[in-house]
Parts: sequence; structure tokens; C-alpha cells
Amino acid sequence: MENILIGTSGFSYDDWRGPFYPEGLASAAMLPFYAQSFKTVEINFTYYQMPGSKSIAGLERKTPSDFTFCLKAHRSMTHEISKDPAETGENFHRFREALAPLLATGKLGCVLLQFPWGFKYTHDNLEYLCFAREALGDLPAVVEFRNAGWVREEVFSFLSRLDFGFCCVDEPRLRGLMPPVARITSDLAYLRFHGRNAARWWKHDEAWERYNYLYSSAELQEWRPAILELSAQAKTTFVFFNNHHAGQAVVNARMLAELLAASS
Repeated sequence: MENILIGTSGFSYDDWRGPFYPEGLASAAMLPFYAQSFKTVEINFTYYQMPGSKSIAGLERKTPSDFTFCLKAHRSMTHEISKDPAETGENFHRFREALAPLLATGKLGCVLLQFPWGFKYTHDNLEYLCFAREALGDLPAVVEFRNAGWVREEVFSFLSRLDFGFCCVDEPRLRGLMPPVARITSDLAYLRFHGRNAARWWKHDEAWERYNYLYSSAELQEWRPAILELSAQAKTTFVFFNNHHAGQAVVNARMLAELLAASS
């Protein structure tokens, strides 16, 4: 259990006041409060906004020495990729520079490269993953695919050669989406729980509706053997809950921790 770190995808949500945070808690006080319950967090704002070292240092200072951050790569690195390799390379460089405060304190878990469903298994995209690995240097990194076409043995071998971790996912069982495959391709195991809200996955007005889902204990129990197996092979196993609406991620993160503790 010591090498299994459970947390949530993001922590700064207004609708967590009440379900998790005390009512009236200032936004600036959310991360220190969160860090009292969890030892890791997945930072998602870095996808929408290219981070700077000052903002990352500000987060680092609010957490204890044994806290770990995983950060989602900026969208210019995964979703809105420039046709100019030099520009894309510069985006990777800026992102890497921002991580200096975490590297200096040993608090960087990894970078998460989450690609969209439209990023399909093609030769060009395999080449892009090679480019991304070179651009990231020796930073620990994990790749999340949304398209089921990537589920093949040659891809797992390819990721291993690049020292990219494979992101396991739990999400709706919809045609074309990634199935619940538990594999490890580096010394990091990584699992994201997105919820199983099939009705709202493709059809929603607000992005949060896709992730509006509360797992049952039985549903989380399905993953217990796989998580224990992954942790037996990995140096560190990260598990994040992205079903963040109304604090559901916190409920399920705690629930999973209890299930795993009961099995140890």
C-alpha cells in the first residue's frame, strides 16, 4: 500500500465547499486543506493555461515534503499541436521549465499526456510520441489514449521502449473508447477514474456533466485485484478520480483507499 498514491483530478472546485471543504474556505486555502487528506493531486489547469514556474512554486509551498504532483500537459502538446515542430518544441520547453520548483523539491510525480479520441493509432502519431519523449527529456511521463485503437501489444512494447507509462482508465463502456485495460509500461502505474456516465459522455452542455458519476463500492472493488497487481510491479502507482462534480471524487478516493487497506 505504501507505493499506491490515491488522489483527485484537480482540487480547486467551488462545489466542493460543503461536501469536502468547510463552507467559506478561501480558494487559497484549499490545497493545504486537501493535503491533510491526500498525498498526491493531479493538476489540470496546466492543460488550459501554460504554467509558469512562479505559479507552480506557489502550489509547491502549500504542501508537505512528502506530497506529489502529477500535471496534465498543456493542450498545445496534445490537442492543439502546431504544424511547426519548432513551435511545438518551444511549448514543451516552456512546460518543462515551469516544473523546476517540483523537480528541486522531489515533488514531481509525472507529466500526463492525455490525447483526444481523434488522436488515433497511425504512423504519424507514433512518430509524434517519439518527438514528445525527446522533448520531455528524462521527465517521468504517462500517456493516456481515448481511442480504443491503441489497445494492442505493439503499442505497449512501444511505450516501454520510450519509457512512457500507460494510463489505465475506467470510463463508460462505449464503442471506440478505451476499455478497462490494466497494463504497466514503465516504473509508474497510472489509473484514472472518469466515471461511467455513458448518457452524458458525448452529449452534454457543460464539460462537468461527462464526469458526473459516483462509483459504488462494488464498482471500485472490480479494480482492486488489478491495482494490487500493478503496484506489485511499479515503483509508484497513481490513482486519480476525475468524477469531480460535487466532491464525488473525494468520496470515491476515500472509498478506494478503505477497500485497498482492508485487503492488505
